[in-house]
Formats: sequence, structure tokens, C-alpha cells
Amino acid sequence: MLPNQKEVVEPELNLKKVDIVLDTDTYNEVDDQFALVYALRSIERLNVKSIYAVPFFNAKSKSPGDGMEKSYEEILRVLSKMKYQAPSGFVKKGSRRYLRSVSTPCENDATYDLIEKAMSADDVLYVVAIGALTNVASAILIEPQILKKIVVVWLGGHAFGWPDTAEFNLKQDVLAANVVFDSRVPLVLLPCRGVVSHLSTTVAELSKFIEKNSPIGAYLTQLVRDYEGDKVAHSKVIWDVAAVAYLVNPDWIYTRVMSSPRVSSNLTWDFDETRHSLKYAYGVNRDAIFADLFEKISRG
Repeated sequence: MLPNQKEVVEPELNLKKVDIVLDTDTYNEVDDQFALVYALRSIERLNVKSIYAVPFFNAKSKSPGDGMEKSYEEILRVLSKMKYQAPSGFVKKGSRRYLRSVSTPCENDATYDLIEKAMSADDVLYVVAIGALTNVASAILIEPQILKKIVVVWLGGHAFGWPDTAEFNLKQDVLAANVVFDSRVPLVLLPCRGVVSHLSTTVAELSKFIEKNSPIGAYLTQLVRDYEGDKVAHSKVIWDVAAVAYLVNPDWIYTRVMSSPRVSSNLTWDFDETRHSLKYAYGVNRDAIFADLFEKISRG
């Protein structure tokens, strides 16, 4: 290990069930819904403590705050279609905007719930982040003591060898990403292009394996059908399930320890080999992940 680097602190995932919170921009696309169902159906491995709505801004929202509100509503919609009996306060609203500086948090219900869950945890709390890192960075800024209690699993950016890292989750809030990268929090990074992009499926595959097997399977299939349209020889990447799959079975996500980068002003990775370490995913077992995902979606 290079000077000043710090190993990622993690328990042996193969040996235990873990507590998680899920931080998600659920309405942004169609993959967050799959990840949400996957996490809630993986009860043999995951104990989902809370779900947080994340801001996003694209053609499906009028502003980051509107994106967060729509994500909150979509989380509730998915839970309803699953007939999931959520405890009171299980779903929390997150930030309505992105960070404006690396020292000023965006205070909101999600950040304070994350702090409370982390500080009261008997063991490590896994923060599964599949959107912009605004909520997570804000919690770290408000209460740095949570760095001793959490591991962040983030799907964001592109592969380290990619020409840029102008990926949606990252570019929505670059300041938040750099807060997390600089914080020395134990971090598992799941890049999109070049790594998680292998997790593609088709409407035909979804129709065959999940659509007719459960109401939530029908809902998820229709989301992809509506999102993609009727295109010939077309597939859709279900990006966000990778973050859940890492905790369900870490053998399905191929990782190595590397120096933590920063994000430059022109949205490229900025490397410094003297920095602390993170766990970097460089490949995924697509078939094993989808087989497990489809089986759990089809349970009812």
C-alpha cells in the first residue's frame, strides 16, 4: 500500500446479513425501480432500514427539487405495487437542490435519518447510493463521526480508462462527489460506462421471465417498454441493480483496491497515487445478477 493510503474497512460480506439504506433518484429512469425491488426482496442478505429520495434534473423533472419529489412518489408507488408493509417514516425526502459549496450541507430529512441510523447502528451501515451524492455528502458534512460507521456503495462516474466521467449521477452534483471522495469514507465505486454497462436486458427477456409472474414484474417490464419504445435489436442497461448485487453476493462484482480519485472541472478523473484507497469495480457477472434479480421479482 502506498504512503498515506487507507484500506477500505469492510466486514466479510459472505458471512453476514447487513443493514443498508438506499439513496435513490427513483423517477429519473427505470433502473432504480429494479434496484429498489431487488433490495427489498433480498431479505436473506439485506435489512433495508430506510429509503431516501434524491434530487435529479432532466427531461422528467422541472428542477432538482421536483425530481426529488417525483422520486419520493415513485418509491411509494413501487412499495404499493409490491404490497410492501413499510414502517412509519421508512421513506424520507432528500435535498431539493445540489451542494453550493464543499463546506455547506443541504439539510433535509434524509440526511438526518442517515446520521441517526449510522450513529445508532450496532455494526456497519451500508449506504447504497444510486443517484447524485447530495444527501450522503450533506450527512458527512453535518456529522463527520458517521465516517466511522458507514460504507458507501456508489454507482457513479465511468470506468477509470474512459475518456471522461460525465455520467449522470456524478455530473448532477460534482461538489458532492468530491466531498465523498475526499472524506476518506470506506467507498465501493461502481462505474457506469465500461463496467456496469454490461448489465443490459431486453423487453423480450423481461416479458418472458418476469412480466407474467408478479404484479411488480409486470410494472417493471412496462416501465422499460414505455421508456425504450418498440425498437429492433435494442437492449436497456439496468444500471443500479449492480449496487444491490454487490451486497447480495460480492463475488458477482469484480473489484480491486485503488487510489481514490477526484473529479476535475472538465469532468474527468484526476488521479493522485498518494491518496487514500477505495474499492473499484472493474467487471460484473451479468448472468448471475439477472438470474437472482428475476427470481426475486417473480416471487409475488
